[in-house]
Amino acid sequence: MEGRPEEDSGLLARAQRGDAAAYEEIVQRYQQVAFRTAYVITGSAADAEDAAQEGFVKAYRALGRFRTGSDPRPWLLRIVANEARNRVRSSQRRHGLELRLAEGFRPGDAAPSPEAAAVAAEERQRLLELVNRLDEDDRLVISSRYFLELSGEETAAALGIPEGTVKSRLSRALARLRARLEDA
Repeated sequence: MEGRPEEDSGLLARAQRGDAAAYEEIVQRYQQVAFRTAYVITGSAADAEDAAQEGFVKAYRALGRFRTGSDPRPWLLRIVANEARNRVRSSQRRHGLELRLAEGFRPGDAAPSPEAAAVAAEERQRLLELVNRLDEDDRLVISSRYFLELSGEETAAALGIPEGTVKSRLSRALARLRARLEDA
């Protein structure tokens, strides 16, 4: 159908045949979620940007190994996440997680009152501080599922763990977060 965006799998198939414009379109579609995924892992905007960019370069080089017909999002996010983890390991730096949460404001929504916006900002900041105090595995699984809004499959791919492990880690991490919220 004319005017309708091409499916990701079709773009990736074209890229596998050497169409650079098709791969460029894939990069444009996934660059934000790739950056956010890398940011969750590295905790640094600069490192996340580098990891995402290098992840896309590595994915381009690995196009021949991509299974045609598969969803490219988990595949790309796994490559980016692995690159981000490699950067963290090689630099031996540990940064606190600093996520920039979108306001969630959509056109057509009523603007929140200044008081409500201030309360919401304080609550978000408090929640982020509590999430930052969790251990790395808990932080990564909560951030991937709720802040990045990745599916269970995408979270598993991004973190390099089985989907069942995502579910169990998420359950335990949320229980620990809930306990901290009650104590705070």
